[in-house]
Amino acid sequence: MSGSLNKVMLIGNLGDEVKMHHFDGGGCIGRFPIATNESYTNKTTGEKVSNTEWHNVVVRNKAAEVCEKYLNKGDKIYVEGKIKTRKWQSDDGIQRYSTEIHISEFNFLSTKNDITTNSPPTDVKEILPENQNSDSDDLPF
Repeated sequence: MSGSLNKVMLIGNLGDEVKMHHFDGGGCIGRFPIATNESYTNKTTGEKVSNTEWHNVVVRNKAAEVCEKYLNKGDKIYVEGKIKTRKWQSDDGIQRYSTEIHISEFNFLSTKNDITTNSPPTDVKEILPENQNSDSDDLPF
């Protein structure tokens, strides 16, 4: 096999509401954190150990609008996409890095009983058009 693969699949819960950023050209992106949990029992002490990992998720245009409309903090979601690291400069002049999951597909996993308002269709699944999966880092922030 030649080449490489950059693919991420996560099932987790939203840690916050979807934060939207709208651009002059009509496009938008949504950002939200997802928490994934791992639990195991320490064989030595018998103590149950739980670890939470946080992931920064980015979704674009129509898919971002769907997420903003239907997702709330705590909702369970499946996301699929790729890892991207963004370099930026903070207000104090220090170079910072953010690792993000850029979504290409998602599926809401919270049941209708979990979602009290703005219930999405039961089979909501969003696949982004290829032109939205560009590798350019043209984000203004």
